[in-house]
Amino acid sequence: MSVEQKRRALITGASSGIGKATALAFASEGIDVALIGRSIEKLTAVCEAAQQFGVEAKAYPVDLACVSQVKEKMQAIALDGDIDILVNNAGMGYTAILSDTPLSDWQQVIDLNLTSVFQCIMGILPGMRVRGTGIIINVASIAGKQPFPCWGAYSVSKAGLIALSQTLSQEERIHGIRVTALCPGSVNTEMWDTETVNLNFDRSKMLTPEIVAQSILYTAKLPKQAVIDEMTLMPSAGTL
Repeated sequence: MSVEQKRRALITGASSGIGKATALAFASEGIDVALIGRSIEKLTAVCEAAQQFGVEAKAYPVDLACVSQVKEKMQAIALDGDIDILVNNAGMGYTAILSDTPLSDWQQVIDLNLTSVFQCIMGILPGMRVRGTGIIINVASIAGKQPFPCWGAYSVSKAGLIALSQTLSQEERIHGIRVTALCPGSVNTEMWDTETVNLNFDRSKMLTPEIVAQSILYTAKLPKQAVIDEMTLMPSAGTL
């Protein structure tokens, strides 16, 4: 029986929440991880936890909000080792009714939740094409499929991410590249504590980052002949 080739995953937003949980889930399965976030201290802690599983884990501090620099930084990370799995998880929450949303806030949400993902993909895609294989998992949201009041800019950014995923899938399958859009419902992460989110719900009934991470891991481990185009993962308590 042939030994399965070692795989390397790049995960954005890896210092906490879904990204951190995904990094540890991948490491537990023997997948090397390249971790992206803004805080080198937090990333280093996640790397050290991942290394306990015997994998290679490296931290790369990158501010994905600086969208003009993202593609180049991704290309540099790919030079450190081929990226077989790209998990675009980084993003921000934002709540306000549309008529109260300043253009600068709108642009900030679109830049981080959508444009930075596009640029991450553009940095990693060429290497995947050369090797004729790769999987890209974009963490969208149920809000991209079912808009909610006060979540307008966020919903638009995530709906765009779903469309980006679908288009990329159609264009790149000829190159052996698979694309998945993961649409979770409410997840109990630090997003609810940020200054741009001014709503809250019963967080005890939300999905945990670890549950979402297991779904990402499952998707990444599928045989090359299979792909989950889109996955909607909801709390069993329903939309909160």
